[in-house]
Amino acid sequence: MKSVLSDCLYHHCLDIVVKPLKIAAQIGIMLSDPLGNSWYCYTSLASCIAITLSCIESIDINPNNLLTYFEACGEHQLNGVALPFWRDWPLSNPTYFLTPKVLHTFFWFSYNHNVTWCIHAIGPTEIDFHFSILQPITNHWHFATGITKLKQVTGRTQHDLQHYMISVITGAAPAALVQAVCSLVDFRYLTQSPVINSEQCCKISAALKEFHVHKQCIINAGAHCGEKGQVLEHWETPKLELMQSIAPSIPLISPPIQWTADTTERAHIDVVKNPSTATNNVNFES
Repeated sequence: MKSVLSDCLYHHCLDIVVKPLKIAAQIGIMLSDPLGNSWYCYTSLASCIAITLSCIESIDINPNNLLTYFEACGEHQLNGVALPFWRDWPLSNPTYFLTPKVLHTFFWFSYNHNVTWCIHAIGPTEIDFHFSILQPITNHWHFATGITKLKQVTGRTQHDLQHYMISVITGAAPAALVQAVCSLVDFRYLTQSPVINSEQCCKISAALKEFHVHKQCIINAGAHCGEKGQVLEHWETPKLELMQSIAPSIPLISPPIQWTADTTERAHIDVVKNPSTATNNVNFES
């Protein structure tokens, strides 16, 4: 319940903060460009990482009954927020502004799913051995003790894992599983390009389509498992579903790499976390 109430409070506060933008999206506002020219603008919602309104409307339960409503939201992979801040934002369409976050949509998905599939497919001992005998490469992490016991994995480590994974599992895992994992790697790298034209959009869609062609092999190999180790017979994964809208959204919102939070998260470490370690964590306003 704490997480539900926290999410509801976040959307309520953000609803108050962005109210002027909603008004400007409805009646317009005069804004100046870098050259000093004034333009009459409408502030539409360009990007947001959130849940979809269509799923919220499909839940026919009183949101004030938190326990029952939260259980119903769990079936749709929602966080229990009944009134998202963008619900009454003019000119906003969830199909357009729900943009992927590179770190979580790509790298964390790769680590939580692709890597897990490979571990279950060829076994933890075997995959650790394959990684341990790889030749060390400058500027790349060398997994001398394997990958199954990694802790506090960063985005950089996940990035290096993607470099090695296909070569490590080739010959040890079923060919169709290798093709499925390889197609997702291609999808992630193509999507992170700073400039994407119509031809590249077709390649992105083709890479994702190839994964769906071979994904059944992952289940057949017993590699698609849940948190308790049981083999899953479905693909009800929100991040995988979000990937379906990436290629169609690129002509509307430009390449997803511009929505990465790496810059601000890095700044949070340099500007907030590191200076905080030099203080006594008291007398913050002095």
